[in-house]
Amino acid sequence: MRVWIDITNSPHVLFFRPLIRLLETDGHEVEVTAREYAQTLELLDLHGVDHIVVGPGHGGAGLAGKARALAGRLPALRRFARGRGFDVALAHGSHELTLAARSLRIPSATAHDYEFATLQHQLGVRAASRAVFPEAIPAERLARLGARPPKLLRYPGIKEEYYLADFDPDPAALAGIDPERVLVVVRTPPEVSLYHRHANELFPAVLDRLGRDESVHAVVLPRTAEQRRAIGSLRLPSLHVPEHAVDAQSLVALADLVVSAGGTMNREAVALGTPVYTTFAGRLGAVDESLLRVGRLHALAGAGALELRKRERPGERVRRDPRLLLELLLSAA
Repeated sequence: MRVWIDITNSPHVLFFRPLIRLLETDGHEVEVTAREYAQTLELLDLHGVDHIVVGPGHGGAGLAGKARALAGRLPALRRFARGRGFDVALAHGSHELTLAARSLRIPSATAHDYEFATLQHQLGVRAASRAVFPEAIPAERLARLGARPPKLLRYPGIKEEYYLADFDPDPAALAGIDPERVLVVVRTPPEVSLYHRHANELFPAVLDRLGRDESVHAVVLPRTAEQRRAIGSLRLPSLHVPEHAVDAQSLVALADLVVSAGGTMNREAVALGTPVYTTFAGRLGAVDESLLRVGRLHALAGAGALELRKRERPGERVRRDPRLLLELLLSAA
């Protein structure tokens, strides 16, 4: 079987890494297209995923810019895929892929775990042959997006427990970090996302608290070059901003604490057993709501509430078989 995968954002590299390996082990041919955005291309290189960059990059924060990017990327994807004989097309959130695949009569499957990216879902989910979501999201929320059985397929747990199942952290990720200091990994807000329109007032206070504490080594992982420059301009001595994509999962697994204004890194910390606070300012999805209810994720009320201390032992992990995700996606074919 010939499989087309489109990767448009940094977290999706990790999601597809084990699935691509399983596909190739099973004898399938895989071709990966990608969009230039955040650390997507660097991470594809870092994880040895062959790929072809197709179409323009991210359209920015505004609706008009996103529409222009879609208008440019959609025909580019059609040109790429036409005549290649793909049997199925797979994505995690790439509405461009499902729209292009539908126009070319290629069966497609898309996965999501946040139900309030409404515009993206109205395009991508409705165009897909299969839509794969966590069981934690209520069916009525998904029905409004066009995801109903038999199109809708569900999986238990969180996706991070699947794609990190075979992952063990590399101690080399701690090079240059003082082991006596509290290691905090910080993820910036998704400021260019349409579903995150709120000024996140808590996040700057968190940076200030961490950046002035001499007992802390805070590794801040920005999403964009603009965020990297803005954080660097603060000149806070305990904040450290990598210039390039790093082994973030090893850092998260080995950290004493994670503070994230996004979603994926929160859930990676949960899956890897690392204490994690969320400063997400948008509308919480059902997955994060469920993690908060059971105490696997913590809402941060204020920067002063951060408990900055060394971890005594690794946290408990949940590992799930990624083949289940692959089988759900491939059912589109």
